[in-house]
Amino acid sequence: MKDKRLMIQINKPVSQIISFVLNPKNTPLWIDSIKKEETNEWPVKVNSIYKNQDQKGTWNEYVLTELDDNGFTMVQKDGNYHVKYTLTPNGDNCTNFEYYEWVEKDELLEPFTIASLEKLKRVIETK
Repeated sequence: MKDKRLMIQINKPVSQIISFVLNPKNTPLWIDSIKKEETNEWPVKVNSIYKNQDQKGTWNEYVLTELDDNGFTMVQKDGNYHVKYTLTPNGDNCTNFEYYEWVEKDELLEPFTIASLEKLKRVIETK
């Protein structure tokens, strides 16, 4: 599989969700494979660098390549792996959240699962 698209509805406005998922301190709260995440600057902007450490201690680096009020895109340092978050308002306090990941070559090694988005939904809706 070269790409995967997942969608979920979250009962929070777009602005709150974007603020939450862009904050590197929140990433381990909803992505179980991530032990720690940090960025080279805050607030982030296009070309900011995110680094995250997985549960085995391996560090990965991503560049924020697109950022606007409705989402963002990151590309892994090697340029092969991409992930795009798209948030679309669905009423005053509801958002359609799309997670789309793809690779330029080979296959997705560990595709994201809906369980991560369901965990994000639980975490952010209870905040």
